[in-house]
Amino acid sequence: MGDLELLLPGEAEVLVRGLRSFQLREMGSEGWNKQHESLEKLNMQAILDATVSQAEPIQELLVTHGKIPTLVEELIAVEMWKQKVFPVLCRLEDFKPQNTFPIYMVVHHEASIINLLETVFFHKEVCESADDKVLDLVDYCHRKLILLVARKGGGDLSEEERFQDSTPMQELQKQAEMMEFEISLKALSVLRYITDCVDSLSLSTLNRMLRTHNLPCLLVELLEHSPWSRRVGGKLQHFESGQWQTVAPSEQQKLNKLDGQVWIALYNLLLSPEARARYCLTSFAKGQLLKLQAFLTDTLLDQLPNLADLKGFLAHLALAETQPPKKDLVLEQIPEIWDRLERENKGKWQAIAKHQLQHVFSLSEKDLRQQAQRWAETYRLDVLEAVAPEKPRCGYCNAEASKRCSRCQNVWYCCRECQVKHWEKHGKTCVLAAQGDRAK
Repeated sequence: MGDLELLLPGEAEVLVRGLRSFQLREMGSEGWNKQHESLEKLNMQAILDATVSQAEPIQELLVTHGKIPTLVEELIAVEMWKQKVFPVLCRLEDFKPQNTFPIYMVVHHEASIINLLETVFFHKEVCESADDKVLDLVDYCHRKLILLVARKGGGDLSEEERFQDSTPMQELQKQAEMMEFEISLKALSVLRYITDCVDSLSLSTLNRMLRTHNLPCLLVELLEHSPWSRRVGGKLQHFESGQWQTVAPSEQQKLNKLDGQVWIALYNLLLSPEARARYCLTSFAKGQLLKLQAFLTDTLLDQLPNLADLKGFLAHLALAETQPPKKDLVLEQIPEIWDRLERENKGKWQAIAKHQLQHVFSLSEKDLRQQAQRWAETYRLDVLEAVAPEKPRCGYCNAEASKRCSRCQNVWYCCRECQVKHWEKHGKTCVLAAQGDRAK
């Protein structure tokens, strides 16, 4: 591993071997928290390894021990928890936790897993090791892309405006909504890496991508809406590295990473022999795909020369006859994780929420202090700064920050005023983390 190591030799393998699936009612429990910490360590180490462009043992270990299907199942389980259980928790009148950070860790769990998958799915053997769970992952990515297409005007308010006069649980809900956008962008990247393997995917997966979900047309919608771009005060901004960044006029013709992911996915799905044989070019699909011609400028082709082949394909498509929808009788696999979890827990959402209220999220001060100490050990500052080299952001308003909380050293602020405003929510966690450090 690199010069900066989070995991000792052999420690990563122990963590990978220990990964397992949890029931929805177990999320936030002690055993679940230990696995969440393991995933965070594996996630940060994988990013460090990828950053220095060296051998990536985390990816190799996940493949060797067959843990990619486990990660996919955990990803979909926490997605369901956020949709079915978390809203119930937020509505419970008798649920007024003294600290919402344990719940935040569950909410954040989905982001941790999709970030790890994005890092390792760059390697084709990882996609192959997902086996039939790649179907479930394709469905997951499709759900996230639908959210991106439906996104309208999000992110226009400052963080300070978003969190004004919010209760801790309301603030947590808003943080979860904001996190959903970043998760969806990660899912787009994972989907693109799956399309890199299109020639080796099963027929069931190809049919799911091309016929059931019609991903080429959905990707065209994404290019048209470009939810990762916006204009504020006449200035173009792109969402990069977890924040909106203003694009200099001289850089506005430069292809951004997310647009590039969409174009590569389209190229793979439309020009791969296996995919072309499976895709039914109906009149609707033809109309949608021909919209791409307006985007294929000389500037874009200079940056992605392979798109010249896509331009030629579209020119041929414009003259070709459309096909009626095929009605073949096809026996194929279908995704099972979401349906199985929903079937197992149907009608139990309220009971799960109440169980977690009593046994998982209502921690004593002693338990919170112990957990805070473990969080401090997991999120080492030197590693976090290496993984996220951009300048730190204010914990209250998300502006660029230069001052760190003197007590816990974990949260940054841009000014004294923001620190004072944030203290009511941060204070409890801050005290616990500081006490945990002293206990060591």
